[in-house]
Amino acid sequence: MIYHLLVPFAAQLSVLNVFRYITFRSIYAFSTALIIAIVFGPRVIAWLTKLKCGQYIHEDVKAHQCKAGTPTMGGILMAVSIIPAVLLWADLTNQYVWMTMLVFLGFGAIGFADDYIKVVKKQNKGLSARGKIIGQLFIATAAVGILMLDPDFTTKLAVPFFKNIQPDLGLFYLPFAVIVIVGASNGVNLTDGLDGLAIGPTVVAAGMFALFVYVAGHAQIARYLQVVPVSGVGEVTVFCAALVGAGLGFLWFNAYPAQVFMGDVGSLSLGGALGFVAVVCKQELILLIVGGVFVLETLSVILQVGYYKFSGGKRIFKMAPLHHHFELKGIPESKIIIRFWILSILLAFVALSTLKLR
Repeated sequence: MIYHLLVPFAAQLSVLNVFRYITFRSIYAFSTALIIAIVFGPRVIAWLTKLKCGQYIHEDVKAHQCKAGTPTMGGILMAVSIIPAVLLWADLTNQYVWMTMLVFLGFGAIGFADDYIKVVKKQNKGLSARGKIIGQLFIATAAVGILMLDPDFTTKLAVPFFKNIQPDLGLFYLPFAVIVIVGASNGVNLTDGLDGLAIGPTVVAAGMFALFVYVAGHAQIARYLQVVPVSGVGEVTVFCAALVGAGLGFLWFNAYPAQVFMGDVGSLSLGGALGFVAVVCKQELILLIVGGVFVLETLSVILQVGYYKFSGGKRIFKMAPLHHHFELKGIPESKIIIRFWILSILLAFVALSTLKLR
């Protein structure tokens, strides 16, 4: 909105040219989302408490029984921080910005429905697993399908560390990209089990993808770094910056001991948005590195369930996802959280190195 109000007058007042720069507007989108989250956080928490949106804690997780009743659905706070920030600072004629926001809101709507049924209607199972996955597949398929209708959008797959290897997946790109988006969404959801555990790696990943998106959208830099260029995608940097700001604002209240949990409305929407951003900037495989914590948490669940069925009741981990395994080994919650954050930062730098390594 600010972009459209001020840029037309840049010819008469040169100082307004600064609003043309994505980097400048991203900084203010970050700041706007952060301020909104911190200012309105107590109000949203009070509202959720009034609605009696208390988190149900499974009886198997004994260490967390003291957290029962803590307000959940805090992902709403991030939504009301991100969307205004993007609307204020982004170029609203950019299709990628709108598609990213719609994926974010679409996955958030699924999470909201699940949370609402569980914590407001007091039906602990929420939406069925089948219902959630069908909704996620529908949104992801629609989003990727629209991308592929654009003749300029390539179905080539960039391989980290091997920039000359770019296989063209053709029509197989659709199911591949859908798996990336849905997988990212559920990966963040599985990681959301300790105070601040999911939002920390999400902020790191969003910050790193802000850089990858900017590079992909800048033709000269993309050419120099041999990154697949995507014309116009650089504007999504504003969304990523807003996500980082909103995430840090949410962490203000979600840090141990948490005053609010993000719920599925937060984890599904954030993961879905990260997955879509990875697809739209042609860095799908980089998500496996940047989101390595989410990958580990997801793999721990897959391995645990698979081995349990195969072995007739035996387990690899004391409990899955992985963070519960470390809890049951006696490692304090705050230490697990910080160590996962450190791992996320390390993986982000590994991903960053792929821009130069070939």
